[in-house]
Amino acid sequence: MMALHPVLEAVTARIIARSAGPRAAYLDLIDRESEAGLRRGSLSCGNLAHGFAAALDDKATIRSGAAPNIGIVTAYNDMLSAHQPYGRYPEALKIFAREAGGTAQVAGGVPAMCDGVTQGQAGMELSLLSRDVIAMSTAVALSHAMFEGTVLLGICDKIVPGLLIAALRFGHLPALFIPSGPMRSGLPNKEKAAVRQRHAAGEASREELLDAESQSYHSPGTCTFYGTANSNQMFLEMMGLQLPGSSFVNPGTPIRTAITRAAMHLAVANTRDPAKAFGRLVDARSIVNAITGLLATGGSTNHAIHLPAIARAAGLIIDWQDFDDLSWVTPLIAHVYPGGSADVNAFHAAGGMAFVISELVGAGLAHGDIATIAGPFSDWTKVPVMDGETLGWTEGPKATQDASVLAPVATPFAAEGGMRLLAGNLGRAIIKTSAIPDDRHSITAPVRIFHDQDSVIAAFKAGELDRDVIVAVRFQGPRANGMPELHKLTPTLGLLQDRGHRVALITDGRMSGASGKVPAAIHLIPEAHAAGPLSRLRDGDMVTVCADTGVISADADLASRPPAPPPPAPDGLGRELFRLMRHASTDAEAGACSLLV
Repeated sequence: MMALHPVLEAVTARIIARSAGPRAAYLDLIDRESEAGLRRGSLSCGNLAHGFAAALDDKATIRSGAAPNIGIVTAYNDMLSAHQPYGRYPEALKIFAREAGGTAQVAGGVPAMCDGVTQGQAGMELSLLSRDVIAMSTAVALSHAMFEGTVLLGICDKIVPGLLIAALRFGHLPALFIPSGPMRSGLPNKEKAAVRQRHAAGEASREELLDAESQSYHSPGTCTFYGTANSNQMFLEMMGLQLPGSSFVNPGTPIRTAITRAAMHLAVANTRDPAKAFGRLVDARSIVNAITGLLATGGSTNHAIHLPAIARAAGLIIDWQDFDDLSWVTPLIAHVYPGGSADVNAFHAAGGMAFVISELVGAGLAHGDIATIAGPFSDWTKVPVMDGETLGWTEGPKATQDASVLAPVATPFAAEGGMRLLAGNLGRAIIKTSAIPDDRHSITAPVRIFHDQDSVIAAFKAGELDRDVIVAVRFQGPRANGMPELHKLTPTLGLLQDRGHRVALITDGRMSGASGKVPAAIHLIPEAHAAGPLSRLRDGDMVTVCADTGVISADADLASRPPAPPPPAPDGLGRELFRLMRHASTDAEAGACSLLV
């Protein structure tokens, strides 16, 4: 392992220094919970009897207290393709726990909404808020104090961050994630995107579009593009929180079952090792690994929100400057859609996470000494293999198996990671450049202001945007309406760019891990709802978005203008139930989170 890159070393030291007080308080909390907190042995007879009343074959073992009991927290539903395979996991996990000398119970379920279903719909306004609900639901599940360890069944966008936040608040317990894997490749993502764009131009019918979408999203498993869900899987391996090479093994295969079995055996074993307390495993080094893994693979911009929230749950404070500094020195070594044409199955076949981790640690761009759920982090350069019916791990490839998908650090696809901080008189924002053509890194154009996506699309259809334009969609921040993704705009803006216009998006909302070639300055803070500069923009102001210089600015005297009034608070679809969470949310740089304020 090479010496750490000086920027990575400096950012890590900065996080540790910045977090000294909160981290000490957090570690004190989990020490107190470990030493004196509520546990199964302290439950009254009535409490305990309720806890094992329905445990059937495990009843006597749980009653005796002689074996560790693992709490299963599941995000199963059979509407969400990535989580449909989890339906039968609990019964299998109980058997695997018994094999290892323990027991297991389903502690609780958490909501698992699908951004793919709610994109462009009112339900998307609940998406980011669901992360905090998932964290609270997990806390409720674990509050029964019946468990000596936890396994977490979750994959997708807000689900992994929510589970992770809660597991950290129960950081005195060992915990680990068990993935279920991506669906097999269907219609290539690039072909799907082309049909979407033709439909936006009126050149493809709804039936043709639906046919393309259903050929792409076609079976149980995670969607195969490199969006937030698969970025979650990447950073869990970069942090050593799920088994090596387990992220992108397809569901329903013998090796997937064997990995799940091994994970549950490990979960039982870890209850006997105080060093495996989850809150001790996640520290500044593992958070930095998550960031550099994100940058090196061109992962989802949503993690510029999720990782700060996750870090705060562990008493760690990170900001967008940390992302920016690391981005300039972390090369882009993966080309996965939307950053390339390949999907995650091709990424896995080309060397996957074993190759990425080997390259980053070898170049000093990831900490090789982090604590993990099992063994040294060097084991995460290995891949799972089956020898007959026996699972093992063998050293992963040291060279890429497909140079169009994975590249070594020495000859990357780009010299830097492509997630950058923008700052100026419009505030602070994030832009992802890894899929943007070089000649589109800097856009200056008159702004056209909107308050929702549908108005943008209506203006496009009316021919009002057929020019150089910066589209501003405001009042999309966490306090305004829950900070929905604006991925519905991607085909429309892509068409304008393809017509030769210089186009960009600025918003206090989110785009998606699936967004691509159009420059998008997103997560803008202060948000418009808080009377931020975005609320003072007017149609026709000249705006500059420049990823090369890190600037987002308007040519107007914004401070002299009154802010635009926010639209009415959203209601319907239960959105009114989340009003307190919206009002209590931090800004996007602090995680857009209503918890731990």
